[in-house]
Amino acid sequence: MRRETLSSRERVQLALQHQATDRIPIAMVCSIINPPAYQALSEHLQRQRGLSVQAYLDSFIDIREVVPAFIGPPLKPGEDIWGVIRSPINYGAGSYDEISWYPLAEAKNPGDLKKHRWPSPNWFDYDSLTERIAIAQAEGERCLMITNGNIFETTWYMRGFQQVFMDLVLNPELAHTILGSVTDFYIQYFTRLLETADGAVDLVFTADDIAGQRGLLMSLKMWEEFIKPCHTRLNKAIHEFGVRVIYHSDGAVMEAVGGLVEMGIDVLQALQFSADGMDPKELKRKYGDCLCFEGGVSVQTTLPFGTPQDVQRETEELISTLGKNGGYVLGPSHSIQAGTPPENILAMFDTALDFYPF
Repeated sequence: MRRETLSSRERVQLALQHQATDRIPIAMVCSIINPPAYQALSEHLQRQRGLSVQAYLDSFIDIREVVPAFIGPPLKPGEDIWGVIRSPINYGAGSYDEISWYPLAEAKNPGDLKKHRWPSPNWFDYDSLTERIAIAQAEGERCLMITNGNIFETTWYMRGFQQVFMDLVLNPELAHTILGSVTDFYIQYFTRLLETADGAVDLVFTADDIAGQRGLLMSLKMWEEFIKPCHTRLNKAIHEFGVRVIYHSDGAVMEAVGGLVEMGIDVLQALQFSADGMDPKELKRKYGDCLCFEGGVSVQTTLPFGTPQDVQRETEELISTLGKNGGYVLGPSHSIQAGTPPENILAMFDTALDFYPF
């Protein structure tokens, strides 16, 4: 039985303080329902419950993202602020935007980076955030989150995935320079956002996929040399505002979790438990006192290929394991993909709304 008495913001804040709540908090951090799955869910919800997808999600999603208005120079079609250009690549039922232009691909040394048009924190209207916060809170107090401090990912988006790994070995000065420049931008950007928010924002989303299905993408030593110091510096700036850092990485990150704690994250997000060595019980046992968790319901196995009963069972297991003594926000492990049965999506959220064994 649902027994909601707290606001979304109160619910998330209590959970992240490792305290009991009225139900498990629910979010879709770093997650969307991809268009074909969204359409199937829309038709199913309308037919079964007379609801739109937005109305259904709005009734329980506890974390909402807010962003400032962009007022920078005109961008090319598919271009982001870093000069990276993406083009849609069709996969049959829909398309993904894949990188088609890496603006720093030809850079040879730090001097070449001066030719690049680096983004400026002045490209955003920070005053617009106040209005957007008010809109987000108009129908009930939500936990608000700003994004998106992905330092290593931004670097390879500009440089190229293969090339950046070569740089770590063959051109470390260039790698350090790009990573440092990206970090400087995010520190200035988040500082100005948090100054404007004046306490209304609770979470800053940061990210870097540092692992694949079977382990880290680089040695732990290399991660500690190049990437960890950048996030440590960024997290320190964020924590000065009393705001928590929620950090996303896909894959088998267990080897690096201790280092993630050291660099100052508060919430580990994604939780790809289908990856090698990713065990929710072990994660909670080793790090549950110093970390909180978000995500976990598998978009790789259970949601697309399981039954509603499988989804219910996994959702209940994650809540029982990661939610014990607080510290857990439930959600999918990433974006919900085309072909995912709408019944499975509903099974995840409906179970989370009703199951709270504590």
